[in-house]
Amino acid sequence: MKIYNKIMSYFWLFSAITIFLIVTYMSFTEGFNKWAYYYVFVLTSLGVYFLKTWMMKRMDRHNEFLKEKNTIK
Repeated sequence: MKIYNKIMSYFWLFSAITIFLIVTYMSFTEGFNKWAYYYVFVLTSLGVYFLKTWMMKRMDRHNEFLKEKNTIK
């Protein structure tokens, strides 16, 4: 599961960068007013990336806590 989480984390980062580059290019070629709304997808992808990273760290800390709790007993 850890490998899957790492892959999906990089997927969201890659998609955010790709969408940003495409939307920026299209904004310069066709006009910013037409493509400005698509930056919401960049923010959404970045949000999912940071949420996934935070949750992975949180889960690691929780697993360490459970390990420590089991060794005390």
